[in-house]
Amino acid sequence: MSVKFDDISVGEELPPADVTVTRADLIRYAGASGDFNVIHWNERVATSVGLPGVIAHGMYTMALGGQYVSEWAGDAGAVVEYGTRFTNLVPVPDDEAGATITYSGKITKTDEAARTVTLTLTALHGGQKVLGKAIAVVRLP
Repeated sequence: MSVKFDDISVGEELPPADVTVTRADLIRYAGASGDFNVIHWNERVATSVGLPGVIAHGMYTMALGGQYVSEWAGDAGAVVEYGTRFTNLVPVPDDEAGATITYSGKITKTDEAARTVTLTLTALHGGQKVLGKAIAVVRLP
């Protein structure tokens, strides 16, 4: 999808998207990021430190949010700013179904001179927010 600045307005909501995260995704992310912390792949260690099980990397859940925004904009280079806080864990079961994170967003500000929009993102897993204060600024044609 390619969105144009003149076609959007404050308050407009982005279509939600469900993203499935599996243990295999966590392994691939660990390899790409270099984050091999055992809580992201070893159930025994994760539960021994009080976690509900293996959890997704926070930066991976953030990256998936960035991908969601990039796909909405139609251009990864259009995302000029993106930040968030991590608010909840995403336990990833050891099965084929994995964990589902639902991303959505809302346009909260436009800047006509810069041709940018500010989006507030929501990322939910099991009805709980996993990203807080997730805000992206996107430059649109």
